[in-house]
Amino acid sequence: MDEFKKMAGQAGTFFNRAKQYTEEKIGNAEKTELDAHFENLLQRADRTKSWTEKILARVEAVLQPNPNTRLEDYVNEKLDRRPRDRDTNAEFLAQVLVDGGNELGPGTQYGAALVQFGQTERKMGQLEREFIHAAYSNFIAPLRKFLDEDMKTIQKERKSLDIKRLDLDSSKGKLRRAKSMEAQRNAEAELRIAQTDFDRQYEITKLLLEGISTAHSTHLERLKEFIDSQQTFYAQSSQVMTDLQRQMGNFPGSLGGILPPNSAPPPTSVAPPSKEKTLQQSDRQKAKVLYDYDASDASELSLLSDEIIQVYSPPGIDPEWVIGVRGTQEGKVPLAYLELL
Repeated sequence: MDEFKKMAGQAGTFFNRAKQYTEEKIGNAEKTELDAHFENLLQRADRTKSWTEKILARVEAVLQPNPNTRLEDYVNEKLDRRPRDRDTNAEFLAQVLVDGGNELGPGTQYGAALVQFGQTERKMGQLEREFIHAAYSNFIAPLRKFLDEDMKTIQKERKSLDIKRLDLDSSKGKLRRAKSMEAQRNAEAELRIAQTDFDRQYEITKLLLEGISTAHSTHLERLKEFIDSQQTFYAQSSQVMTDLQRQMGNFPGSLGGILPPNSAPPPTSVAPPSKEKTLQQSDRQKAKVLYDYDASDASELSLLSDEIIQVYSPPGIDPEWVIGVRGTQEGKVPLAYLELL
C-alpha cells in the first residue's frame, strides 16, 4: 500500500509539472523569472559549450584531416581501446621517396637526393606525431573532459532547477486556487517546501555556472600549451628542412652534399693502401667505379657502378679529382668514387 501511495504521489507530481509547463506555453500560468545576472550566467555557459565543441572539432580536423579516421579514433576512445598507431602522411611520402631513390640508383645524384629527402620527410613525420600527441594530451583531452564532465554536470543541475521551478510555480497556482482554509494551509506548506527546494537548487546551479570563469582560465592555459607545441613543431620542421636545403646546396653541381645511401659514404680523400695503388701524375691506370655518378657539367664524366675505366692525374688538378677515360670520352671524376686497380 505504501509503495502504491508513493507511485501515485510521483505520478501526481509529474502531472502537475506537465500541466504547469503546458499552461506556461499557452500563457495561462505565471512563471518565476530568474534574475538578470543568473540569465547571463546561463547564456555564458551555453556559449562556452557551443564554442568549445566547435574549436575541438576544428582542431581535430587539423590534426587528423580524414573524417573516417577521426570517427574510428572516437569510437576506440569511448570503448577504452588503444588508438591504432598509424603512419603520418609525411611518413608515407618518406617511404615512397626512399624506395624510389633506391630503385633509381642511390649512387646517382637524383637517387641519392630522393633517399635524402625521404629520410628528412621521415623526421618530419616523427615531429608531426610528437606534435599531435602533445596537442591531444595538453589541449584536446582537457577540453573534452570539460564537456563530458563539467558541462554535463551543469546541464544536469540546470534540468533539476527547471523541475524545481515548475514545482514552485505549480504550488503557487494551487495556493491561488485554494478555496477552503484547510486547502490553503496544505498549499502554503507545499509552497514553503517547493520554495526551499528551488532556492537550494538555484544556489547549486549558480555556483556551478560561476565556475565557468575558472574553466576559461584553465582553457587559456591549455591554449598557450597548444600554441607552444605548434610553434615548437614548426620551428623544428623549419630546421630540418633548412638542413636538407644546405645539404643539397653544398655539393658541386645541381644537388649537393648527398652521398650514396645504404652503403658507407665514400671518404673525401682516399688514402692509398699501398704504393702500387697510388695514382702517379700523368700515368694512366685502371680503376673500378664503386658508385654511380652523374656529371654536373661538360667537364665531368658520368660513371656507372662496377665499370672499369682508365684514369690519370694531370698537373694542377684538385687532389680529390682525377681525369677518367672511357673510350673516346674523357672528363673529371671524383677519386672517392673509384678503386684503383
